[in-house]
Amino acid sequence: MSIKNSSTIKVSDVMLPMDRIPLIHEHVILKEALEEMGRSRLGIVCIVDATQKLQGILTDGDIRRKLLKVQKPFSAFFVDDALDHAIREPLTIGPDDTLVYAVELMEQRQVWDLPVVNPDGILVGLLHLHRAVQALLGGRRD
Repeated sequence: MSIKNSSTIKVSDVMLPMDRIPLIHEHVILKEALEEMGRSRLGIVCIVDATQKLQGILTDGDIRRKLLKVQKPFSAFFVDDALDHAIREPLTIGPDDTLVYAVELMEQRQVWDLPVVNPDGILVGLLHLHRAVQALLGGRRD
């Protein structure tokens, strides 16, 4: 499908659907979060509660910074709840926001991914910068 007017593209048109998001529940240990992050190859995992409400995100950069800052044995991190090391109030976007706005926000905040939430805070997708740029340039969005 070709894109005629990039200003009308919505985040929901481009976001990764729920079945393609690296996702864990709030009481999962960090080791499992890292495994999920590795499977997705996105460098992020979204953390939700039983109702799919976004509780936080964890990125590979967050983990790297935490390892450098906190003085405890490396192996001790693996049994912590992932949520203990997560960003608890991450930057998010709505599915009806424009893709242009989302990319501008990503640029301002220097992030590669934005969790997409509905007005109730329920995770409905994930916007990855590569997909956004492809869509704005008229490329594939599969």
